[in-house]
Amino acid sequence: MTKITINSLNSSEKELENKLGYEFVKKSLFRKALTHRSAVYEQKYAHKKRKRARSNERLEFIGDRVLGLVMAEWLLERFPDEQEGDLGPRHANLVSKTVLAKIASKLEIHNSIHVASHEEKAGVNYTESVLADAVEAILGAMYLDGGLEPVRKFVRKLWVDIMKAQALPPKDSKTALQEWLLTRGLPLPVYELVSQEGPSHTPVFIINVKAQNMEGQGKGGSKRSAQSAAAKDLLGKLNKVNKIKRQGNK
Repeated sequence: MTKITINSLNSSEKELENKLGYEFVKKSLFRKALTHRSAVYEQKYAHKKRKRARSNERLEFIGDRVLGLVMAEWLLERFPDEQEGDLGPRHANLVSKTVLAKIASKLEIHNSIHVASHEEKAGVNYTESVLADAVEAILGAMYLDGGLEPVRKFVRKLWVDIMKAQALPPKDSKTALQEWLLTRGLPLPVYELVSQEGPSHTPVFIINVKAQNMEGQGKGGSKRSAQSAAAKDLLGKLNKVNKIKRQGNK
Protein backbone atom coordinates (compact mmCIF):
# COMPACT_ATOMS: atom_id res chain seq x y z
CA MET A 1 0.00 0.00 0.00
CA THR A 2 1.25 3.50 -0.83
CA LYS A 3 2.35 5.29 2.30
CA ILE A 4 0.10 8.20 3.23
CA THR A 5 2.15 11.25 4.12
CA ILE A 6 0.97 13.88 6.57
CA ASN A 7 2.01 17.33 5.34
CA SER A 8 2.85 16.85 1.66
CA LEU A 9 1.78 14.86 -1.38
CA ASN A 10 3.70 11.82 -2.50
CA SER A 11 4.92 11.46 -6.10
CA SER A 12 1.79 9.73 -7.45
CA GLU A 13 -0.48 12.28 -5.78
CA LYS A 14 1.54 15.17 -7.23
CA GLU A 15 1.39 13.61 -10.68
CA LEU A 16 -2.38 13.24 -10.43
CA GLU A 17 -2.76 16.79 -9.16
CA ASN A 18 -0.93 17.99 -12.29
CA LYS A 19 -3.26 15.96 -14.50
CA LEU A 20 -6.27 17.50 -12.80
CA GLY A 21 -5.01 20.96 -13.71
CA TYR A 22 -5.79 22.21 -10.23
CA GLU A 23 -3.43 22.81 -7.32
CA PHE A 24 -5.01 22.17 -3.94
CA VAL A 25 -4.43 24.70 -1.20
CA LYS A 26 -5.45 22.14 1.40
CA LYS A 27 -3.42 19.08 0.44
CA SER A 28 -5.11 17.09 3.17
CA LEU A 29 -8.43 17.37 1.34
CA PHE A 30 -6.93 15.94 -1.83
CA ARG A 31 -5.25 13.12 0.08
CA LYS A 32 -8.50 12.29 1.86
CA ALA A 33 -10.30 12.13 -1.49
CA LEU A 34 -7.90 9.39 -2.52
CA THR A 35 -8.24 7.40 0.71
CA HIS A 36 -10.48 4.36 0.54
CA ARG A 37 -12.05 3.32 3.82
CA SER A 38 -10.10 0.04 3.86
CA ALA A 39 -6.84 2.04 4.09
CA VAL A 40 -8.18 3.99 7.05
CA TYR A 41 -8.89 0.83 9.00
CA GLU A 42 -5.38 -0.35 8.31
CA GLN A 43 -3.67 2.80 9.60
CA LYS A 44 -2.46 2.25 13.16
CA TYR A 45 -2.59 5.95 14.00
CA ALA A 46 -6.33 6.29 13.19
CA HIS A 47 -8.55 6.62 16.26
CA LYS A 48 -11.52 4.25 16.24
CA LYS A 49 -14.15 6.98 16.56
CA ARG A 50 -12.69 8.90 13.60
CA LYS A 51 -11.93 6.12 11.17
CA ARG A 52 -14.85 6.59 8.82
CA ALA A 53 -14.49 10.39 8.86
CA ARG A 54 -10.94 10.10 7.48
CA SER A 55 -11.89 8.17 4.34
CA ASN A 56 -13.20 9.71 1.11
CA GLU A 57 -16.85 8.79 1.74
CA ARG A 58 -17.97 12.23 2.95
CA LEU A 59 -16.18 13.94 0.05
CA GLU A 60 -17.79 11.47 -2.32
CA PHE A 61 -21.18 12.48 -0.92
CA ILE A 62 -20.72 16.17 -1.70
CA GLY A 63 -18.86 15.50 -4.94
CA ASP A 64 -21.82 13.56 -6.28
CA ARG A 65 -24.09 16.57 -5.66
CA VAL A 66 -21.62 19.07 -7.11
CA LEU A 67 -21.13 16.99 -10.26
CA GLY A 68 -24.89 16.71 -10.65
CA LEU A 69 -25.31 20.49 -10.43
CA VAL A 70 -22.45 21.31 -12.81
CA MET A 71 -23.63 18.74 -15.33
CA ALA A 72 -27.26 19.91 -15.17
CA GLU A 73 -26.11 23.50 -15.73
CA TRP A 74 -24.03 22.44 -18.74
CA LEU A 75 -26.85 20.39 -20.28
CA LEU A 76 -29.30 23.29 -20.03
CA GLU A 77 -26.75 25.48 -21.77
CA ARG A 78 -25.89 22.96 -24.49
CA PHE A 79 -29.43 21.77 -25.25
CA PRO A 80 -31.65 24.84 -24.74
CA ASP A 81 -34.62 23.34 -26.58
CA GLU A 82 -34.73 19.92 -24.91
CA GLN A 83 -37.24 19.04 -22.23
CA GLU A 84 -36.66 17.18 -18.96
CA GLY A 85 -37.59 13.86 -20.56
CA ASP A 86 -34.51 14.05 -22.79
CA LEU A 87 -32.20 15.92 -20.42
CA GLY A 88 -32.75 13.36 -17.65
CA PRO A 89 -31.29 10.37 -19.52
CA ARG A 90 -28.37 12.49 -20.72
CA HIS A 91 -27.62 13.57 -17.16
CA ALA A 92 -27.96 10.06 -15.75
CA ASN A 93 -25.51 8.72 -18.31
CA LEU A 94 -22.92 11.49 -17.85
CA VAL A 95 -22.78 11.09 -14.05
CA SER A 96 -23.00 7.28 -14.08
CA LYS A 97 -20.37 5.11 -12.43
CA THR A 98 -19.40 3.73 -15.83
CA VAL A 99 -18.53 7.18 -17.18
CA LEU A 100 -16.86 8.21 -13.92
CA ALA A 101 -14.71 5.08 -14.03
CA LYS A 102 -13.68 5.94 -17.61
CA ILE A 103 -12.62 9.40 -16.46
CA ALA A 104 -10.68 7.81 -13.61
CA SER A 105 -8.92 5.43 -15.99
CA LYS A 106 -7.99 8.29 -18.30
CA LEU A 107 -6.37 10.08 -15.35
CA GLU A 108 -4.84 6.80 -14.07
CA ILE A 109 -6.32 7.47 -10.64
CA HIS A 110 -5.79 3.82 -9.67
CA ASN A 111 -2.10 4.64 -9.16
CA SER A 112 -2.94 7.15 -6.41
CA ILE A 113 -5.82 5.54 -4.50
CA HIS A 114 -4.89 4.44 -0.98
CA VAL A 115 -6.39 1.05 -0.17
CA ALA A 116 -5.51 -1.62 2.38
CA SER A 117 -2.65 -3.93 1.41
CA HIS A 118 -4.84 -6.99 0.95
CA GLU A 119 -7.33 -4.96 -1.12
CA GLU A 120 -4.53 -3.63 -3.33
CA LYS A 121 -3.36 -7.19 -4.01
CA ALA A 122 -6.92 -8.08 -4.99
CA GLY A 123 -6.99 -5.17 -7.46
CA VAL A 124 -9.75 -3.25 -5.68
CA ASN A 125 -8.29 0.09 -6.79
CA TYR A 126 -9.11 -0.91 -10.40
CA THR A 127 -12.79 -1.68 -9.81
CA GLU A 128 -15.45 0.53 -11.35
CA SER A 129 -17.13 1.48 -8.07
CA VAL A 130 -13.91 2.46 -6.27
CA LEU A 131 -12.67 4.48 -9.26
CA ALA A 132 -16.01 6.25 -9.67
CA ASP A 133 -16.20 7.04 -5.96
CA ALA A 134 -12.67 8.48 -6.06
CA VAL A 135 -13.60 10.85 -8.91
CA GLU A 136 -16.63 12.08 -6.99
CA ALA A 137 -14.50 12.53 -3.87
CA ILE A 138 -11.92 14.53 -5.82
CA LEU A 139 -14.67 16.79 -7.15
CA GLY A 140 -15.96 17.23 -3.60
CA ALA A 141 -12.48 18.11 -2.36
CA MET A 142 -11.97 20.52 -5.25
CA TYR A 143 -15.26 22.26 -4.45
CA LEU A 144 -14.46 22.63 -0.75
CA ASP A 145 -10.95 23.83 -1.56
CA GLY A 146 -11.66 26.30 -4.37
CA GLY A 147 -15.38 26.61 -4.97
CA LEU A 148 -17.56 25.72 -7.93
CA GLU A 149 -15.52 27.26 -10.75
CA PRO A 150 -12.57 24.81 -10.60
CA VAL A 151 -15.03 21.91 -10.64
CA ARG A 152 -16.89 23.39 -13.59
CA LYS A 153 -13.65 23.90 -15.52
CA PHE A 154 -12.46 20.37 -14.77
CA VAL A 155 -15.75 18.69 -15.71
CA ARG A 156 -16.12 20.58 -18.98
CA LYS A 157 -12.59 19.63 -19.98
CA LEU A 158 -12.74 15.93 -19.07
CA TRP A 159 -16.33 15.24 -20.17
CA VAL A 160 -16.37 17.24 -23.41
CA ASP A 161 -15.79 14.28 -25.75
CA ILE A 162 -18.46 12.22 -24.02
CA MET A 163 -20.86 15.16 -24.17
CA LYS A 164 -20.22 15.67 -27.90
CA ALA A 165 -20.81 11.97 -28.56
CA GLN A 166 -24.36 12.29 -27.23
CA ALA A 167 -26.00 13.35 -30.49
CA LEU A 168 -29.25 11.88 -29.22
CA PRO A 169 -30.41 11.28 -25.62
CA PRO A 170 -29.08 7.85 -24.56
CA LYS A 171 -31.43 5.05 -23.64
CA ASP A 172 -30.74 2.76 -20.74
CA SER A 173 -30.72 -0.89 -21.77
CA LYS A 174 -33.59 -1.65 -19.37
CA THR A 175 -35.73 1.04 -21.00
CA ALA A 176 -34.78 -0.11 -24.50
CA LEU A 177 -35.69 -3.72 -23.67
CA GLN A 178 -39.00 -2.68 -22.14
CA GLU A 179 -39.88 -0.57 -25.19
CA TRP A 180 -38.89 -3.42 -27.54
CA LEU A 181 -41.33 -5.75 -25.81
CA LEU A 182 -44.17 -3.25 -25.38
CA THR A 183 -44.16 -2.19 -29.04
CA ARG A 184 -44.74 -5.85 -29.91
CA GLY A 185 -47.48 -6.32 -27.32
CA LEU A 186 -45.33 -8.69 -25.27
CA PRO A 187 -45.12 -9.10 -21.45
CA LEU A 188 -42.51 -7.12 -19.53
CA PRO A 189 -39.18 -8.78 -18.64
CA VAL A 190 -38.57 -10.45 -15.30
CA TYR A 191 -35.29 -9.82 -13.44
CA GLU A 192 -33.80 -12.24 -10.94
CA LEU A 193 -30.79 -11.88 -8.66
CA VAL A 194 -28.53 -14.90 -9.21
CA SER A 195 -25.77 -14.06 -6.77
CA GLN A 196 -24.01 -11.37 -4.79
CA GLU A 197 -20.33 -11.76 -4.01
CA GLY A 198 -17.43 -9.73 -2.65
CA PRO A 199 -17.11 -7.31 0.30
CA SER A 200 -19.76 -4.69 1.02
CA HIS A 201 -17.71 -1.83 -0.44
CA THR A 202 -17.01 -3.65 -3.73
CA PRO A 203 -19.89 -6.07 -4.31
CA VAL A 204 -20.45 -7.99 -7.55
CA PHE A 205 -24.03 -8.73 -8.56
CA ILE A 206 -25.08 -11.26 -11.19
CA ILE A 207 -28.62 -10.88 -12.51
CA ASN A 208 -30.69 -12.81 -15.05
CA VAL A 209 -33.55 -11.36 -17.08
CA LYS A 210 -36.15 -13.41 -18.95
CA ALA A 211 -38.57 -12.55 -21.75
CA GLN A 212 -39.99 -14.44 -24.75
CA ASN A 213 -38.57 -17.73 -23.44
CA MET A 214 -35.10 -16.25 -23.73
CA GLU A 215 -32.62 -15.22 -21.07
CA GLY A 216 -29.88 -12.64 -20.64
CA GLN A 217 -27.31 -12.28 -17.87
CA GLY A 218 -25.36 -9.32 -16.56
CA LYS A 219 -22.72 -8.53 -13.96
CA GLY A 220 -22.12 -5.24 -12.17
CA GLY A 221 -21.03 -3.44 -9.05
CA SER A 222 -24.66 -2.58 -8.27
CA LYS A 223 -28.00 -4.23 -8.93
CA ARG A 224 -28.87 -1.45 -11.34
CA SER A 225 -25.73 -1.86 -13.46
CA ALA A 226 -26.10 -5.65 -13.43
CA GLN A 227 -29.74 -5.36 -14.56
CA SER A 228 -28.69 -2.98 -17.32
CA ALA A 229 -26.01 -5.40 -18.50
CA ALA A 230 -28.49 -8.29 -18.43
CA ALA A 231 -31.05 -6.26 -20.41
CA LYS A 232 -28.40 -5.40 -23.01
CA ASP A 233 -27.48 -9.07 -23.34
CA LEU A 234 -31.08 -10.16 -23.80
CA LEU A 235 -31.93 -7.31 -26.16
CA GLY A 236 -29.02 -8.33 -28.39
CA LYS A 237 -30.31 -11.89 -28.51
CA LEU A 238 -33.88 -10.80 -29.26
CA ASN A 239 -32.74 -8.51 -32.07
CA LYS A 240 -30.63 -11.31 -33.55
CA VAL A 241 -33.56 -13.75 -33.54
CA ASN A 242 -35.87 -11.09 -34.96
CA LYS A 243 -33.40 -10.35 -37.76
CA ILE A 244 -33.15 -14.04 -38.68
CA LYS A 245 -36.95 -14.29 -38.80
CA ARG A 246 -37.20 -11.25 -41.10
CA GLN A 247 -34.60 -12.69 -43.45
CA GLY A 248 -36.46 -15.99 -43.51
CA ASN A 249 -39.71 -14.24 -44.51
CA LYS A 250 -38.14 -12.54 -47.52
